[in-house]
Amino acid sequence: MKKRIIPIFLAVCMILTMVTACGSDKPGIAEPDKAAEQEPEAGQEPDSGQEPEAESETFIFTDSTGREVELPSNITRIAPSGPLAQIVLFALAPEMFVGLASEWAPGDEQYVAEEYYNLTVLGQFYGKGELNLEEIVRVDPQIIIDIGESKSTIVEDMDGIQEQLRIPTVHIDAATSTMGEAYRILGELLGKKEEAEIIAEYCDYVYKNTQDIIAKAGEDGKAKLIYSVGEDGLSVLAKGSFHAEIIDMVGDNIAVVDDISSKGTGNPVDMEQLMLWDPDIILFAPDGAYNTVADNETWQQLKAIKNGNYYEVPMGPYNWMGLPPSVNRYMGMIWSTQLLYPEYAQYELYEETAKYYKLFYHCDLTVEQYEALVANSILK
Repeated sequence: MKKRIIPIFLAVCMILTMVTACGSDKPGIAEPDKAAEQEPEAGQEPDSGQEPEAESETFIFTDSTGREVELPSNITRIAPSGPLAQIVLFALAPEMFVGLASEWAPGDEQYVAEEYYNLTVLGQFYGKGELNLEEIVRVDPQIIIDIGESKSTIVEDMDGIQEQLRIPTVHIDAATSTMGEAYRILGELLGKKEEAEIIAEYCDYVYKNTQDIIAKAGEDGKAKLIYSVGEDGLSVLAKGSFHAEIIDMVGDNIAVVDDISSKGTGNPVDMEQLMLWDPDIILFAPDGAYNTVADNETWQQLKAIKNGNYYEVPMGPYNWMGLPPSVNRYMGMIWSTQLLYPEYAQYELYEETAKYYKLFYHCDLTVEQYEALVANSILK
């Protein structure tokens, strides 16, 4: 969730045209209709039983901010607030999507079913200023779901979206360590408790297993590494930055800087600084400098390049280590620990990758697809 909601200039128009997704005009669970009492006809025995109460059309949901939001009892149409929420929700309820926050990249159709790949793009509800209001009106979601960390403005942000669009909007807290609980909440919200529990248990297991592997390696045994981003490779995800969370977890990130960037593009550095750090291992972001460093005399002065200890992070549909920093990073934990600590991780990487792609993308990953994903990403 970003700090700033984009101005929505057509709010008045939408208020006039959009029918609210809630089934009641005031908060609270709707009072059920009761059958009118009737006098029995002559000769007819009175009915001693009570008429069954009609099911409520709405219910009150308390989101992670403490906001009480009235929602339809039967939710079938959802919209994610942004890319992070999109990835989380796609694993649990792709059939409920009425649109995407961000479009799939060319080539992602090999992992994503056609009906989901071709969904209309609604844009993000904050940040980039690319929201397509006409499409939101057309697809008519019952709820907008935001997932991620809570900013100081989160209540204001959620209330602003809800009031302007007249669509119920909720926030679910989620971090790498708490994603399992986030899925359990989503399972309750969307009526998919069993499916959510399977995903939740997977997230809990991968996170704990990663911690166990790192504990076996020990602090002194952590790989000294950097994560290089950008086409020229001269930017890094600095230690302690939000986007370096998994890097910092699985290795000794020696990219220590004074002014840490909060952006996924990292902190710019020069070659002199890279030589001072001289990491044992370099991880290159997808579409970065991986393919050029082997023939570059300057890069060859770094021992990681000279010794062949450099790798490209797999990508498809998303970067396994982040961007956006969502559940794609669980696959990154599996890959990176197997790469760095094979004596402790002991994953069968194809089997684990296929399991992940089935669970999160509903894709039956082939061996050929797997080999293409990790072509530059496993031990040479």
